[in-house]
Amino acid sequence: MLSVQNMTVSFGGESLFSDISFRLAAGDRVGLVGKNGAGKSTLLHLIAKDQEPTSGSISKEKDIRLGFLRQDIDFEKGRTVLEEAYQAFEEIKQLEAQMEQINEALVTRTDYETASYNDLIIALNDATERYELIGGYNYQGTTERILQGLGFQATDFDKKTDTFSGGWRMRIELAKLLLQDNDILLLDEPTNHLDIESIIWLEEFLTKYRGAVVLVSHDKMFLDNTSNRTIEIVAGRIYDYKKPYSAYLLLREEIMTQQRAAQKNQAKEIEQTEKLIERFRAKASKAAMAQSLIKKLDKIERIEVDAEDNAAMKLKFPVAQQPGKVVLLAENISKNYGPKKVLQQVDVEIERGTKTAFVGQNGQGKSTLAKIIVDEIDFEGSCELGHNVILGYFAQNQAEYLDGSLSLLQTMEDAATDENRSRVRDMLGAFMFRGDEVEKKVKVLSGGERNRLALCKLLLSPFNVLVMDEPTNHLDIRSKNVLKEALKKFQGTLILISHDRDFLQGLSDRVLEFKDHKLTEYLGDIQFYLEQKKLDSLVDLERVVKVKKEKEETKINDYQLQKKIKSLQNKQSKVERTIADLEKEIKAIDFELEVNYEATITLPNFFEGYNQKKKDLAKAMEQWEKIIEELIQFED
Repeated sequence: MLSVQNMTVSFGGESLFSDISFRLAAGDRVGLVGKNGAGKSTLLHLIAKDQEPTSGSISKEKDIRLGFLRQDIDFEKGRTVLEEAYQAFEEIKQLEAQMEQINEALVTRTDYETASYNDLIIALNDATERYELIGGYNYQGTTERILQGLGFQATDFDKKTDTFSGGWRMRIELAKLLLQDNDILLLDEPTNHLDIESIIWLEEFLTKYRGAVVLVSHDKMFLDNTSNRTIEIVAGRIYDYKKPYSAYLLLREEIMTQQRAAQKNQAKEIEQTEKLIERFRAKASKAAMAQSLIKKLDKIERIEVDAEDNAAMKLKFPVAQQPGKVVLLAENISKNYGPKKVLQQVDVEIERGTKTAFVGQNGQGKSTLAKIIVDEIDFEGSCELGHNVILGYFAQNQAEYLDGSLSLLQTMEDAATDENRSRVRDMLGAFMFRGDEVEKKVKVLSGGERNRLALCKLLLSPFNVLVMDEPTNHLDIRSKNVLKEALKKFQGTLILISHDRDFLQGLSDRVLEFKDHKLTEYLGDIQFYLEQKKLDSLVDLERVVKVKKEKEETKINDYQLQKKIKSLQNKQSKVERTIADLEKEIKAIDFELEVNYEATITLPNFFEGYNQKKKDLAKAMEQWEKIIEELIQFED
C-alpha cells in the first residue's frame, strides 16, 4: 500500500531520520513510539505529504486513500455536530445536491417526450444508483453510531461545534476520519481527549479496521490492544518488529542481549587475532601469516548493539508537614455552568495517605471538583480542608499557564523561593533540560517538554495533598513510567484524574466514578473498577448503560459490604479469643478437680465461678455460630 525508501530528513544540518525504510500493508496496525522529539509526528506529516524528505522517497499505490488526524483542526463556523460529521461523506453530499437539483428541474418540466427530459431521468437514475452503492441511505445512522461511540449524546447532535471545547471538537474530527472510506489511517495521539469508555470503543473499532493504521500514542494499554506491529524511533534510526508494544519491548531486549553477547565474543576473537599479528610481525618467517591475519581482520564485519536512549527525568515529590486524618470533607457540592448541571449535592471525604482516582466521561465534573477542591471556582455547598493541609495542583492545561516569552531558566527562577533558587538548574537537569537548553524559550517546546517543565515547576513548593488532572498528556511512555513510580512512592495524599488505564493501574486504592451529576465509590484500583463496570468490550459497555433503579436502591454497595464483612471478621476473631481463654481456664479447673478435688471445691464461691465460666463459654459459642452464619450469607 505504501513504501518508505531510504528516507533522510535533516533540519539545520542535523539529521532527524537517516536512511530509513519500511512498508505498510493492509491489516498493519503500527504503533509508532519513541521519546518526545524523536520525530513521530514529523514522520506522520511526511507520510501525509505535508512536507518532503531531504532525500529518499515515499510512494503509495494508485487510488489509495489516506486520512490523517492532525492536532490542529479548523471547522467552518455555524455547523452543527452532525453537519460537521457529514463532511466526511463528500461524494454522498454532492450526489444529494445533484439529485435535489434534478428533481427540482423535473417538477417544472412538461416536455416529457423530449431527449433533454430523458437525459435528466437517466442522470437521476445514475446518481441514485451511485448514491445507494456508496451508502447514501445508511450514512446518517452510521454517523450517529460513531459519534455516540466517541461519547456524544443524541442531544449534542444539533448543537453548534463552536460551543464545544477543543477536546470535543477533536472527537468530531476523529469521527469524520473514521467515517471516511480510507485505506490508511494516520492517528496522532487519538486518545488524548477521550475518556476510558470512548478509548475502549476506539480500540474495538481499530481492531476490526481492514486498512492500515499508523498511530502515535503514549498509552501503553491502548497500543497493546490495537497494534500488531511496533516501529520505534531511536537516534534517527527505526526498529521495526511485528509485535504489539509490550511484546516488542521483550523481544528487543532479548535481541540486544544476544547482540551484546555476540559483540563480547567477537571482541575477544579480535583481541586474540591482534596479539597473534603482533607476535608474528616480529619474526620474518611469520610475516606472510601476519599479513593474512590482518586481511582477515579487515574483512570482519563489526557487530553493533542497537542504539538505546535511556534518558529519563528524575522525579521525587516533596512532602510537607503531616496533615490531620481527614484532609478533605466536601458536603452537598453542586455546580452548574449556566443551564448545564454538572454536580448535584455530592459528598466526598478524603483521608490522609489515600490515593483516589476520579474517572468518568468528559463533562461529568471530574475537573470541576478538582477546581473546587483547590478553590479555583465558585460552587454551592461546603468544601473544607483538614488540619495542616498544603495543596499541590497540576491542572489539565497546566502547560498553557507557562509564559512562552520566558526561557526555561527564567520560568523556574521566577517561581522559586530564596531557599531553592540556587537549585533550579539541577532541577531542570533532572527533567532532561541540560546545558544551553535551559536558555530556550518556552514557546519552542513540544507538548511533552512543556508538561515536563510544568511538573518541574510544581516541585518548587512542598505539599502533602496532590491534585493532578491529566498529568500524562503528551508525556512519552518512559516519562509516564517515571511519573507513575514517583506517585507510588509519594507519602502524601493523591487525587488523580486520568483516562490512561495502564497509568492508573496500581496507583489508586479507591475509584470515584462521575456520572449523571453523582459519584459512585469503588474500593480498589482501576482494574477492579473496569471489572465491576464490565467495560472490557463494547458489548459490555452497551450492556451496562442502563441499570434498573430498584436494584440500585436495594443493592448494598461494595464499600458498605466490605465494611460489614470486616466488622464481622473482627467480631469473629474477638469471640474466638474469648472462647479459647475460657476453654483454657475451664480445662485448668477440671485438672485441679482431678488432682485435688476436696481442696478445690472448698475454695470460696468455687461452684458459682465454675458454672459462670461454662455459661460464658456457651454464650460465646452461640455468638460465634451467629457470626459464622452471617458471613456464610455474604459469601453466598
